[in-house]
Amino acid sequence: MLKYLTPFLEAFFFTIFSISAILPLAKKIHWSGRKAVRHIHKDGVYRIGGIAMVLAFNLAILVNGNLVLTPELLGFMVASVILMLVGVWDDVRELFWKTQLFFQMAAAFFVFIVGVRIYYITNPLTGGVFNLDLEGTVLISLALVVFWIVFVINAINWIDGVDGLSGGISLISIGTIFFLSFKPEVNQPPVAIISSILFGVILGFLVFNFNPARILAGTSGAMFMGLALAILAIFSGTKIATAILVLVIPIIDFIWVIGERIKNKQPIFRPDNNHLHHKLLEIGWSQKKIATYYYAVTIIIALIALHTKTIGKSVTLIVSISIMLFASFLITKKLAKRGKS
Repeated sequence: MLKYLTPFLEAFFFTIFSISAILPLAKKIHWSGRKAVRHIHKDGVYRIGGIAMVLAFNLAILVNGNLVLTPELLGFMVASVILMLVGVWDDVRELFWKTQLFFQMAAAFFVFIVGVRIYYITNPLTGGVFNLDLEGTVLISLALVVFWIVFVINAINWIDGVDGLSGGISLISIGTIFFLSFKPEVNQPPVAIISSILFGVILGFLVFNFNPARILAGTSGAMFMGLALAILAIFSGTKIATAILVLVIPIIDFIWVIGERIKNKQPIFRPDNNHLHHKLLEIGWSQKKIATYYYAVTIIIALIALHTKTIGKSVTLIVSISIMLFASFLITKKLAKRGKS
């Protein structure tokens, strides 16, 4: 068990140390990042979480004697640094959404080139397997990897609007992958070690990010957590269905917001206040209440994901999506009525 506990503790304390070292500098140069109407935090809360997490993660990987630095793992590490730099750029001076999307796709393409591949996908209805490790299927695998990584990065990035929210959801999701990696059909000790490192990193960040937050993940941190979740789901034997299930709230939020933007004829990647957490704030929920609600739903779904087969996951996913979409509809309708009164 020390094989998993030690990297967790190392990553946790590396993160605490990194934040403690960077925070005084951020205060000295008054770096709170850019401001926008949708941002709810005032000066004095610093967007340094992503820098600290990426530094701590890579250091914890390098000092771990039980991990082999495979091309895939090195690709993950390099991609995390690339997205950290892009995220910091956005935190300081907002990047055009097409620029962000370009770098996200470039990072996803890069990790595919170094070996992060989807070799098969499971039929959610029958449990059968579609083999993508055949001649002529490389482009399909590439498209799936790029789409999956970009999708998860943005799903996590878009819920990063309330203290502890994106970090808490990511922590629960990483914990789910950690336990999943011990199941006989997965049996991936290296994935468990990487998961324990990421768990320590995110938990260390959350020490400073729980409401009232002293630091924020920023775009760099949100993109790192999304990248980590997407790649770990692939590392753990393409358990994308499990990851989708655990990330159902950010995924539904992602789909709902895109639908709203299309309906209103707005660019789908232009930031706004149509996210579910913004609407919950508007009807009077506190940041702590929103985070607690998201955590509770995610933990329940994670437990289901760990104890059901493919068809059970599909049914749970459909039910969860239906409930969340209906809840989003009711909240939007309630706010619309309030606006008219």
